Amino acid sequence: MASRQQLMEQDVSEQQPAEMGEDAMGPAFVASAASVGLALYYYFVRGERQLGTFIGLWPPTILAFASYFNQRKMRRQLETLTQPGTKLREAFDSMMGNR
Repeated sequence: MASRQQLMEQDVSEQQPAEMGEDAMGPAFVASAASVGLALYYYFVRGERQLGTFIGLWPPTILAFASYFNQRKMRRQLETLTQPGTKLREAFDSMMGNR
């Protein structure tokens, strides 16, 4: 039989990836996919290769910005958990709801 803490860890670990994907990468993924489609359109259909190549450089930039803002958000959350003077064990206990 699993302890209460193990059940809470399992719940948190199952919820976290879904929340991260919805919050940070959803709009960025849609925008990058749209720019790939637009780049292919300009490159192959309209024959404007230079413009198609330029637009094709947007998706990595968009995803890099999304990743940066996601990392900033995670860093702020970590800083709120580990206030100055707080031990790491206390921070994990407060995050898991044990205190």
